[in-house]
Order: sequence, then structure tokens, then C-alpha cells
Amino acid sequence: MPMLVACQNSPPAQKTQASASETAKYSTGGDPDDDPCTRVVSSIGYAGLLLLPAGKEDEQNFENAVLGRLAELRGMVQEFGPRLPQTLQGEAEKVEKATKGLSSAQTPRKRQVALLKDYRAAADRIVEGCKGR
Repeated sequence: MPMLVACQNSPPAQKTQASASETAKYSTGGDPDDDPCTRVVSSIGYAGLLLLPAGKEDEQNFENAVLGRLAELRGMVQEFGPRLPQTLQGEAEKVEKATKGLSSAQTPRKRQVALLKDYRAAADRIVEGCKGR
């Protein structure tokens, strides 16, 4: 019993204030020191596994699995996009904007198709730009 009493009387643990970078975390499963090109290109590839080939956007089924992958990609771009090479910053912003709309089931189908085309073009430029590094 003395052990239990000792634990009950110990001072509460001190709370530490999280830094701004910790509170603004948009993705999981990665180390903040990971290479941004590697993380973003990998996420583009992972989302692409559920997407129909380019040119078939009108036939794409925007089921929950697709929306979830695109939402996950959006988080990766928010987390790692600002650290991509400067020449790819605009493309990262386009991917983020497109995936914002694509990750919502409320987005009308016609808009989803247009956003998918926008996404694919910007994502392809990121993949290409990261190859040259």
C-alpha cells in the first residue's frame, strides 16, 4: 500500500507547450527530416494506384477509397510541399488546391473531373521536377 500512496501524492506531470511545427502537422507516418520530393512523389504514386490512367478522368469512380487517398496526399503536400524545390512550389499549391476539392464527397462530379485533370497535370510536373534533383 505505501507504493500506491506515494504515487497518489506525487506532483502532476508538467505539461509542455507544443511548438508551432508540432501543432501544424498535416500528415502522419513520416519523419520531418524526410526528403520532401521523396515523400510527395511517393504519395502521388500511392494515390495513383486508385486512379484511372490519364485521359480517362471522365470515367473515374470517386469512391471513398479514392477520396481518402487524395486527402492523405493533400496532407503530405501541406506538410512537405513548402520544402520542395522553389521551382515546384506553384505545382504543390495546385496539387493542394485540387486535392482539397477532390477529397470531399460533397464536390459535384463535374467539378471532381476538372479537379482531377488539374491535379494530374501539376502532380506530373512535381514527379518530373523531383527526378532532376
